[in-house]
Amino acid sequence: MAAQWFIWGWLAAVAIVFISAAAWLHPRMPERYVHVHVWLLLLPGAAAAAGWIGAGNAEAGPWRFDAVSWLVAVYISLLSWAIQRFAVRYLHGDRAYRRYFSLLTWTVSAASLTWASGDMRLVAVCWGLPLMGLVALTALKKEWRPAQFVARQMAVVFSLSWLAVVIAAVWLGTAAGEWQLASALSAERLARLDAWEKAVMNGLLILAAIIPAGQWPFHRWLMESAVTPTPVSAVMHAGLVNAGGLLLWRFSPLFSGTGAHIALFVISFCSILIGMGISLVQADYKRQLVASTMAQMGVMLVQCALGAYGAAVVHLVLHGLFKATLFLQSGSVVPRVGRAGLRKTGSSWPGGIILGVLLGWAFWQAAPHEPARLLSALLLGASAAVAWGRLADFREGRWMGLAAVAVLAFGSETVRHQFLTLLGQGEATVFVPPAAFEWTVGVLFAMAALTAAWLANRRTSALAVRVYMHLVHLGEPRPAAMEAHPRYLASYLKEGMAHE
Repeated sequence: MAAQWFIWGWLAAVAIVFISAAAWLHPRMPERYVHVHVWLLLLPGAAAAAGWIGAGNAEAGPWRFDAVSWLVAVYISLLSWAIQRFAVRYLHGDRAYRRYFSLLTWTVSAASLTWASGDMRLVAVCWGLPLMGLVALTALKKEWRPAQFVARQMAVVFSLSWLAVVIAAVWLGTAAGEWQLASALSAERLARLDAWEKAVMNGLLILAAIIPAGQWPFHRWLMESAVTPTPVSAVMHAGLVNAGGLLLWRFSPLFSGTGAHIALFVISFCSILIGMGISLVQADYKRQLVASTMAQMGVMLVQCALGAYGAAVVHLVLHGLFKATLFLQSGSVVPRVGRAGLRKTGSSWPGGIILGVLLGWAFWQAAPHEPARLLSALLLGASAAVAWGRLADFREGRWMGLAAVAVLAFGSETVRHQFLTLLGQGEATVFVPPAAFEWTVGVLFAMAALTAAWLANRRTSALAVRVYMHLVHLGEPRPAAMEAHPRYLASYLKEGMAHE
């Protein structure tokens, strides 16, 4: 009974935030009340944190919460609060000032409701609401043609993703004779499905997951999303592109065919290579962040392909915090005069490589039987080596940065362990990849790293030049998605002269 009170308390907090967001659509609402609205955003986060600590697994009508659902609710609520606090000053003076806050609130609230719903029909409806909210946020710049073009392209691909989820949910609910997600995904009801039905549903789930994640061949919308304001980009890259991992987790008992996991891996691996390549050749900082998101979401989906859903959920949360911080601090990437810079002498890379090898080996040996443990160990070791090199190169804050990395690593490992415990309580069997599949993934990642190093040492070769130009072409937006001199500035000038 207490758990239900936690759920209804959280839903009441979300309703209050929805009502306050709706009030902002009124043209006479004073702008000073935006601070009240932003502080109200802490209510859902506080209620979700209390539920995470005290409620555990709970159900109330069509709503169902477990440890991961509470975690996602806390994460989305607090991240939305931080981003909108930033937007109070950043967006001040914009013509659509009120609408930005309303749509941002509705978008993130719909995203959190998606993972709190236990009914497949509700999941299908809520899946598309945050995506359409993102389209509306992009289209707020009505006077800027590239923004309108990108919004239309996003609407098309997001509608395709939404349609795929709706078809899969209705098909599964009809075939299983049950609309509650947990019951429909039980081993007994899944046994009623034919092999071809599972294969088609798995294909629909893959399609629905890779589109918002900006994976190849649907990466173009993500590359062109740089036209959105910084707070919108932060919400997009921190809370919406990650949704594919959560979708595959919720439907993991259905998404259990080896062929589907191999297909997901192939798409994700290609996306990692393309995203990393674009981020290395792009000169525009915001497009570098966009391309790195494409690669990181590819890694998250590779983890899903290997059945490591716990690692994928931890990845998407840490990625969201990391990427939101980068976007909100994107204005400070230009070095300031007089500040301490990079070290000019010495090299820290040998120490970083040793640290990475030891950390990766220890992580793998701690639980070698877990899915994707080898891949996670390789990624952890490589990340530690790179992080050590970058932190040690700076005079300022390197030890504080190293301490923060250690705290996040221990915290993420704790959450991952809780997630694996939660998965172990399910009725259906989660996909366990064959050893050959996991080793093949590790070998392919190692080969890709060696190939990239070989090309980096032969930048003037014909092959390196062709690869470079191809990556530049992949990272450039279409002509309709950019303007050398934005025309809306001229319209502002004409309006100002008319008022004079």
